[in-house]
Amino acid sequence: MKSFGIRRETKSIWERRTPIIPSDAKEIIEKYEYKLYVQPSEIRIFKDEEYKNIGAILDEKLDTEFIFGIKEIPPDFFEFGKKYVFFSHTIKGQKHNMPMLKRMLELKTTLIDYEKITDEKGRRLIAFGRFAGIAGMIDTLWAFGRRLEYEGLKTPFLKVRRAYEYYNLQKIKDEFKKIKEEIKEGLSKEISPLTIGILGYGNVSSGVQEILNLLDVKYIKPDEVPAIKGNDNEIYASIFKEEDLVERKDGKNFNLEEYYHSPELYKSRFETFIPYLSMIVNCIYWDQRYPRFITKDYFRDLYSKGKPKIKVIGDISCDINGSVEFTQFAEEPDKPCYVYEPLTGNFKFGFEGEGVVVVAVDILPSELPRDASIYFSGILKSFLPKIIEAKYPEDFKNCTLPEFLKNGVIVYRGELTEKYKYIEKYL
Repeated sequence: MKSFGIRRETKSIWERRTPIIPSDAKEIIEKYEYKLYVQPSEIRIFKDEEYKNIGAILDEKLDTEFIFGIKEIPPDFFEFGKKYVFFSHTIKGQKHNMPMLKRMLELKTTLIDYEKITDEKGRRLIAFGRFAGIAGMIDTLWAFGRRLEYEGLKTPFLKVRRAYEYYNLQKIKDEFKKIKEEIKEGLSKEISPLTIGILGYGNVSSGVQEILNLLDVKYIKPDEVPAIKGNDNEIYASIFKEEDLVERKDGKNFNLEEYYHSPELYKSRFETFIPYLSMIVNCIYWDQRYPRFITKDYFRDLYSKGKPKIKVIGDISCDINGSVEFTQFAEEPDKPCYVYEPLTGNFKFGFEGEGVVVVAVDILPSELPRDASIYFSGILKSFLPKIIEAKYPEDFKNCTLPEFLKNGVIVYRGELTEKYKYIEKYL
């Protein structure tokens, strides 16, 4: 009888998600007659008893060939020749995960990374991006309310709680309806017009917009931002795409394909919008090849001219020293923010200080573990039998995984696959 296992998450006490929820697991094991092993967990949002009730075997060792998880796995957990499916966070050569990857190579394991399971156009087929956007936007609004209170303003945003404090998404929707009605009564003139800049338009951005739509925000084009006068009972949001964020260094016309392939030809133009924004929410994928959109030098110059409009930056992408240069730390959900003081270069944890509040949490979807797990499991359950039923011969070319799953194979039987050979230089 074929089998698979679900690993207990250990990266953080906040990581309560599961890749396969009990009801989906029941459907799979009954349909395919698989045996399911589940590593016991005291913090998983779906309890051990729920898995036991659907016929799973609670097993500390996970005596099975296929093991599914969410986040990175400690190097001492791996066993020779087994197959692991999880978010490895290795494709950028992340230094802190190289010992893990090296151990996987040594033990001749196979690694399928959810992040790289993509269709023929490179679009991700399974991800938590929407929930990162939802949780990140909630936490950013929470920080915004408290920052304004520190500055002497009480607003409806004080009613916003941190994302993890809500039971589920429905509770969030119910409470935001009430907050919306308070906003409609009018906001302080000191913060009007309240304008939000959203960088990016993918899955994360859609989650951000899902929350803002609960507050009936009015969307405007980026080029309308500097001229907006607005009403004190409206929130204005603008979605910034690549052509809004960068321009050619030589003044020639923007070309999206060229930007992706030759980003060194471009520089950021986002700084021209920053003085008119109350809040920035960063949802963009970034690596070192691309220009930064928010820099220390610019913010030092901005703050040297007086107190600016910007209050909070919600860096959902959470790339350390990335597109937001002063994203210096990845914080925990209960303490998600710190203040960057541009004139001194200092950081103060919390939302008090002479600078801009940065919300930066790298496990945002874990703040909504139930909804996020249900969503993720609903997609993964159709992939799982294809992974288990596939043939894994010596030569990766002959592996019978569907192509979209082969895209996600970073390590195959102890070797980096051709697409990911570049990672060798980081090992």
